[in-house]
Amino acid sequence: MAQDSVKKQRLHLVFGGELTTLKNVEFRDLDKLDIVGIFPDYESAHAAWKAKAQMTVDNAHMRYFIVHMHRLLDPEND
Repeated sequence: MAQDSVKKQRLHLVFGGELTTLKNVEFRDLDKLDIVGIFPDYESAHAAWKAKAQMTVDNAHMRYFIVHMHRLLDPEND
């Protein structure tokens, strides 16, 4: 029963940067990417993403993303 209560780890990366245009996902300066962190589940990654997105709301070119790393690491066992 203790095994069932343990939440499966599904890594998520949150990062962002300033885009060159609003139409494409191409970053203005890769050296200035903001790597927020790697999180153990979507809920905590979403909370971090939302906080960063709200902090940069005045810059229309600034975008933050959530990457589902667990899908890249083990695509057959999503």
